[in-house]
Amino acid sequence: MNAGPSRQDGRSPLARILANTAWLLGGKGFGAVCGIAYLAILTRSLGLKDFGHFSLIFGTAQALIAIAGFETWRVVVRYGAQYVHAQDWDRFGRLGILCGLIDAVGAVLGCGVAFTVIYGFSDALDLNPRYIDTAFWFCCAMLWALVSAPTGIVRALHRFDRAVYVEAVVPLGRLIAALTIWWAGPSVARFLMAWAVIDLIEGALYWAMARRLCPQALRLSHLRDWRLAFRENPGLVRFFLVTHAGGSIDAVTRQGPLLAVGGLIGTRAAGLYRLAGQLTQALGKLSSLLTRSVYAEVAHVRAASGAAAFRRLAVQTSLLAATAGTILSLLAHFLGADLLVLIGGEGFRKGEGILIPLAIAASFELASVAFEPVLHSTDRAGSALLARVVGMLVLLAAIPVLVGIGAAGIAWAVALGSATSYLALGGLAWHRLRADDFGAAAAAG
Repeated sequence: MNAGPSRQDGRSPLARILANTAWLLGGKGFGAVCGIAYLAILTRSLGLKDFGHFSLIFGTAQALIAIAGFETWRVVVRYGAQYVHAQDWDRFGRLGILCGLIDAVGAVLGCGVAFTVIYGFSDALDLNPRYIDTAFWFCCAMLWALVSAPTGIVRALHRFDRAVYVEAVVPLGRLIAALTIWWAGPSVARFLMAWAVIDLIEGALYWAMARRLCPQALRLSHLRDWRLAFRENPGLVRFFLVTHAGGSIDAVTRQGPLLAVGGLIGTRAAGLYRLAGQLTQALGKLSSLLTRSVYAEVAHVRAASGAAAFRRLAVQTSLLAATAGTILSLLAHFLGADLLVLIGGEGFRKGEGILIPLAIAASFELASVAFEPVLHSTDRAGSALLARVVGMLVLLAAIPVLVGIGAAGIAWAVALGSATSYLALGGLAWHRLRADDFGAAAAAG
């Protein structure tokens, strides 16, 4: 083994989560500094109107990625953890290759959807006609840059330390590109082209790293055995479909409001919403980092430990995440307006009314970080999906009611949907942890 996949060193599950999150924070801390710098260059060099066009095109690409991306990293972690624990590298490799092939199919389908959306509904998105071709090719490049399967392989192997270096390529590359474009002459097309190339490079590097970490699993010979992975992993298709549906719902809740702002209010409002959303994501980066660490650790504890350890881990991570969510809301309230002006200039101060509800939404998401992994690892992915559906329905119902307030109204709709998902996920997760039959199921692993 090249890199000690499971890295079980006697530490508690919570300690491993914190260690993995610390590695990710180290990389994301560097990425956050770069991100704020290139975001400032984008907003100040493009101006509010063109930044709004950039935001709508980027948001469309992110929505397509979520819909066509299939969330295969969750499949690799959910089913691959037991193979890593047992050092069954053949089955682990077949699973990883199958998920890589699914990613490729998703990219092909996504390009077809992108063609329909960009060329058929550009007016609804309020896109400038001169950006339509650029938007289509950008979406295609981002779809092929998806690194879901190799990301799952690295997380299942517990090699978050190695992932930090690859993921640093994107923020550093974007900062260098932004500085170069700013000097040469800024334009929406140039920024989009640079972003696409950098993401494609990251995707290639992620596959190379996964291969280097576990060469005995990622072999080309597994390409002809991909069908075998379906038989070796009972319930994989159902889990895959449920997580894909969850990813699609996530696309609606994350990117849908931005596209709604562009279509219902205007491009300038979309620029304000995008900057506020980006800043909220920067402040709430701990949510995605904890999700990566918790998801992998919960899967390993489920495969190797008993019910008591499983429950203890869920409680500890929930308390940790709830505390972090509270801090996030306070930061947005006291520092949000000044940060918007610092990054985008005085014209972006109006985004404060958008930033605060988005920060509240991110806080609920952060507080619920352990709930979905618990449900997935105990074969209740359908319950997690149901909770996400309920939250999405509340969001969609609230948008037409609150859109009269402007972009801030749509942001409050997002907060309502996030709060609903938090309550639903939390109730289902704790019910599952206290179920009478859970102890036997967990003990059986």
